[in-house]
Amino acid sequence: MSLENLSPAEGSTHSKKRVGRGQGSGNGKTAGKGHKGQRARAGYKEKRGFEGGQQPLQRRLPKIGFTSRVEKPTAVSVEKYAQIKEMKEITVAALVEAKIVKNNTTKVKLIGAAAKDLAGNIKDENITTSGK
Repeated sequence: MSLENLSPAEGSTHSKKRVGRGQGSGNGKTAGKGHKGQRARAGYKEKRGFEGGQQPLQRRLPKIGFTSRVEKPTAVSVEKYAQIKEMKEITVAALVEAKIVKNNTTKVKLIGAAAKDLAGNIKDENITTSGK
């Protein structure tokens, strides 16, 4: 590609509209702003999203998009996995090794009727049980 011809392609650009330059231009007198009113005045600025008094789109749509940054623990049923009851020390690493939870799991909650009986075997602060 040569650097000599850096002009835009023919017909791709338009000359700037020169408003308020006489009646013959088609944009003289009121310069395309109509007669009187707020929009015809100097310094007029419309708020972003303003729709002429109609409820703006961002207020008509429902509010969405909050995601809590607090990580929820992975719930593991003690009844479903019998091997948890046989573990001497229950840790997240042991549960990952037994393929009960995924590799990237950091917090676990043991649920089920037998969960609170296993509280003595839990050796990891990131594992909790349901119930009192």
